[in-house]
Amino acid sequence: MSEAISHVERARRAGVFTQRARVVENVPEGAYHRIVMTVPEIAEAARPGQFVALAVGGETTGALLRRAFSISGATAPIGPGPGRLELVVAGHGRGSTWITRQGPGAELDVVGPLGRPFPLPTTGVPCVLVGGGYGSAPLFWLADALRQRGCPSALVLGAATRERLYGVRQAQQIGASVVLTTDDGSLGVKGWVSDVLGEVITKTGAAVVYACGPMGMLRSVSEIAAERGVVAQVAVEESMACGVGVCMTCVMPVVGKDGATRMTRACVEGPVFRGDRLRWEAFEDGWCRVPADAHGAPGTGGH
Repeated sequence: MSEAISHVERARRAGVFTQRARVVENVPEGAYHRIVMTVPEIAEAARPGQFVALAVGGETTGALLRRAFSISGATAPIGPGPGRLELVVAGHGRGSTWITRQGPGAELDVVGPLGRPFPLPTTGVPCVLVGGGYGSAPLFWLADALRQRGCPSALVLGAATRERLYGVRQAQQIGASVVLTTDDGSLGVKGWVSDVLGEVITKTGAAVVYACGPMGMLRSVSEIAAERGVVAQVAVEESMACGVGVCMTCVMPVVGKDGATRMTRACVEGPVFRGDRLRWEAFEDGWCRVPADAHGAPGTGGH
């Protein structure tokens, strides 16, 4: 219990809040729901790449675990008005489906902002932003932050079908160069984002690639960026039961600056990592194994 308390206290000191949020918008967009809520402190503290954890099912629910969602936008309080937070939610399981049914006026229990945000360049360099499905949702907020740093952005958005693309309208509104891909060819280039990314990097002269989406896509993006000598910053999609580093369900193998591999918590040390630091070969069929040479792995003697 004392270890759990220490993690919670550390989160509080790092600017993580537990708040009651009020839903003000719930708008279906393609296969997803865009949900806007008022939540002052979290909205003011949040940065692109971070996430929140929502309690689901109401006060009498048997669903004990929160659900984690990337923040797709935040507006700090202006004058007496409350700050707003935006999420994009796909109704897959029981918990996420319950969230998509919460209309204006509903109250949600929210913890956030959690995790480490996308690091921004210190100089005005070209960037490419890559999103898979509704993983593209945080990228428009990121593009705005990059623009304020003098960094022009090109977007590559991909999904299985036209209906599962997210952000085509938003991409057009920010005036960035946009390439769309769909597996079935229903919109844009037929294929995957990895089929066009190399050309986009070369054409734009990008120095950094940012990506958010399925793990397989993130691996491809990281490998393509590495081949071209470009830094990839990827926001991983990993199951998180607590979001504050207590439960250890989201650990993954990450190579540190000293060259050693350690099982690292995606919720605290991530969800954004350099793509070339992740041990991608450890991920297979939705599972992540512990590499034999990882610190503390069986047979290593704890070293």
